[in-house]
Amino acid sequence: MKRKGAPMPTHLHRTAAGLALATAAALALVPTAAAAAAPVGTETSSSRPAAKPGPAASDDGSTVTTPDGPVFITDEQGRALQLRGYNAAKYVHDRLTPADIESMADQGFNFLRLVVQWQYFEPEQGDYDEAYFDYVDSVLDAADREGVHVMLDMHQDVYGPVFGASGAPEWATRTDGLPFVDDPANWFNNYFQPAVMRAFTHLYDDADLRAAQQQLWVEVADRFEGHDSLLGYDLFNEPFGEFNEDEDWVTASARIESTKISDMYDRLIDAVRSVDEESWIFLEPTVLVGYGVPTQLRTFDDPKLGYAPHFYNTGVEEGGDWTGDDFVVNYEAAISAYPTANGMPLIVGEWGVPNSRTPGNAALVAAQVAAMERFASGWSIWYYCRSDGGGYCAMDAAGGAAPGNEPAFGPYARAISGVPGAEHFDAATGDYTVSFTAGAGPSEIWVPRSTYAQAPEVSITGGKAHYNAKKQTLRITAKPGSQVTLTLER
Repeated sequence: MKRKGAPMPTHLHRTAAGLALATAAALALVPTAAAAAAPVGTETSSSRPAAKPGPAASDDGSTVTTPDGPVFITDEQGRALQLRGYNAAKYVHDRLTPADIESMADQGFNFLRLVVQWQYFEPEQGDYDEAYFDYVDSVLDAADREGVHVMLDMHQDVYGPVFGASGAPEWATRTDGLPFVDDPANWFNNYFQPAVMRAFTHLYDDADLRAAQQQLWVEVADRFEGHDSLLGYDLFNEPFGEFNEDEDWVTASARIESTKISDMYDRLIDAVRSVDEESWIFLEPTVLVGYGVPTQLRTFDDPKLGYAPHFYNTGVEEGGDWTGDDFVVNYEAAISAYPTANGMPLIVGEWGVPNSRTPGNAALVAAQVAAMERFASGWSIWYYCRSDGGGYCAMDAAGGAAPGNEPAFGPYARAISGVPGAEHFDAATGDYTVSFTAGAGPSEIWVPRSTYAQAPEVSITGGKAHYNAKKQTLRITAKPGSQVTLTLER
């Protein structure tokens, strides 16, 4: 089958930067909405409360839930996984190789949110590009070998290439002749163009486009579900929709989430489950969650659904240095209600800053990592690339943490046998602490040489720790039910 696709941008920025959204009236509603959510932490807390003993496994053993709410996906040994890694491969010119996957694993990352796009899977209606399927297969093959868990992210930005972006193919783009005027100064404003909003409406409402989107997921799930590395599928990146006349952003987002997007997820869940009953399926809200507004997605009848919101600061995306405002605490207060109510693991699908080298943005990275230690069971930073010039590249030119991103490259509990508790890493001092209620098997902590050039000073209560310098790991064993606390110091 033929290989075809529109040219992609050559820069490696997150192209949804600059959320100059809607109107002042809409933004004025945000604090009220955020205040309605039950807070899950405070700005000064640095870790989850310690776990309490007691049954926490799901009926099928696929998850472990901590007493304070977060849900962890388990591995084949029943251990609670913490997933940390990258977003990667959005552009044609930076598709992944096996060497990239090996590099991620060598850095200690066990997670990849692999960006894939409908326009490349099915460039012509009903004509699937076998070369692109083979490419995704090759990435999963490499991840199988390296022990990296992969989420396939069906990505879109401003709907698709008809609007100079990426996502849905041209043949699946219907605008009814409505206008589209590109805003080169603020990419995200293009979402509000009449033609773009109407394209989303047709995708949600037209029977033939619904069927095509469902069949796409049947093809994708049927092809890839046999891979050991396949964690699951992110059904739709940053979904959007069409506003009604005089409807503000907050009201529109709630309506679209509870109707159009939820209806789409129902259809796509059924499509995936027709061929794959085992993999996880991940759902995203609209980007308004970044303002601290809880999602209005419905509840879905499937036992293996995860929540995959994004975690971006608008002012920082527009080029500013974080001021230390209440962005993180508002986000944290709003984000956990939906997954907690539905017993869903929460994996932050995207987060990061366009320039981690400035003082405020470096502080934001540290604050976000600390927050995610409390409310999430995993995350993937935007973006897998190297640069000494800033941008969203998470690494410097040598492949280490870009200055300011060090908190994201530190030690973490990759697999906990038992019930996870508190965890926190201070990149400035190198101090790391984790606590948990032990289960029957060994637990594993990633201990990177980039943080501890020499063997770390290890203190442990409630168990025994064995340090393997070659593998950069600590293996912890303990009597089931024991309260384990581990600290590492330089």
